[in-house]
Amino acid sequence: MNRRQALICYVLIACSLVIVLLAKAADTRTGDWTISRSDTAGTVEFSLITRQHGGYSHHQSDWPVSALQGLDYSKTGKQEVKFTITRDAGRFDCQGYLENGEGAGTFHFSANAAYAQRMKELGYSGIDEERQYSMAVLDVSLEFARQIKAENLQGLDTEKLIPFRIHGVTPSFIEALRKEGLAAKDSDRLIAFRIHGVTPEMVHSLHQMNYHPDEDQLVTMRIHGASPEWIENLRSKGYDKLSIDDLIAFRIHGVSPEFIGKFETLGYKRLDPDTLVAFRIHGVSPEFVERLRGLGYQNPSPDELVAMRIHNVSPEYISDLKSRGMKDLSIEQLVSMRIHGLD
Repeated sequence: MNRRQALICYVLIACSLVIVLLAKAADTRTGDWTISRSDTAGTVEFSLITRQHGGYSHHQSDWPVSALQGLDYSKTGKQEVKFTITRDAGRFDCQGYLENGEGAGTFHFSANAAYAQRMKELGYSGIDEERQYSMAVLDVSLEFARQIKAENLQGLDTEKLIPFRIHGVTPSFIEALRKEGLAAKDSDRLIAFRIHGVTPEMVHSLHQMNYHPDEDQLVTMRIHGASPEWIENLRSKGYDKLSIDDLIAFRIHGVSPEFIGKFETLGYKRLDPDTLVAFRIHGVSPEFVERLRGLGYQNPSPDELVAMRIHNVSPEYISDLKSRGMKDLSIEQLVSMRIHGLD
C-alpha cells in the first residue's frame, strides 16, 4: 500500500469514527437529577432536568425507589451514588451524591434504538428524539401502549399517550368507567375526566341519586364543583328533584345550601330554582331583605325583590325619599319611579 492509499484509508476510518460518534451523541441526552424524600411510602420525589436547543425541561414526580436500580436509599450520611433507570424507551444512567435522603447529580439518557419501530408496529408513529425521551421519563411502555390500543378509543394517537401517563388514564380507569355505564371512548374526554376529577366513584354516587349525566355534563359538574356531597346537602334542604342544569347553574351563580338556609329563616321557604338563581344574578341577598324590613317593607315577594334590584331601588334610595317626605310608597311605585327616572 503506497502513501496515497494509506492516507485515503486513514481518512475513511476517521470519517467512520466521526459518524459513529455523532450517531451515538444523537441517541444520548444529558441533564441533572435531584432526589428528596416523599410523603408516600416506598417512593422518592425525583426530578430530571435538561436543557436542549435553548429550551428547558423539568419533570418532577414521585418515583418508586425500586425503579432506581442500584441505589441504596436506606443508607445514612453522605455517599456517592450510581444508579440506573431502565424503561422500554431508553435508559438513564445516573451518578452523583446522596445525603440523608436528599441528593443531586447528572444523568445520561440512551434511547432504545428498537423502541420507535416496535411502537410503530403497534400503530404509534412519529416518535422523534424529543418524544422518545418524554416517553422514557413517563414510562410509556410497550405493554401500556398495547393495552391502551386494545381499548379501541377514538382519537388515540402517539401524542395522547404522554398526557395519558401524566394524568393517569389507564386501562383500569377506563374499564371502571365503563362498568358505571359510560362509553369512555373519547381520548380527549378521558384526559379531561382525569384533569377535572371525574371518577368512577363519582359516577356511581350520582347514579345512586338517580342522576345520569352525560360525559360532557360530568366534566362541567366537576369544573363548577357540583359534587355528590354538595348535592346531598341540597337534598337535605328539600331540593331533591333538581335537574343537572339546575345543579350546574346553582354552582355557577353561588346558590348554596347556606344561601337557601338564610332565606328560609326570613320566611322564604322552598323558593324555586330559577328564583334562587335570579336572586344571585341580581344581588338579592338576605342582608338586602333585612334592610328593607327595617324600612317597613316586611314581606316583599321574590319577583318584587328581583325587580327592585334590577332597577336599583336600594335601601339608600328609599331612605332618601322618606327624608323628603315621600313615605309609605309601595314597591310597585318605587320601581316605577326608578324606571321613569324620578330621583
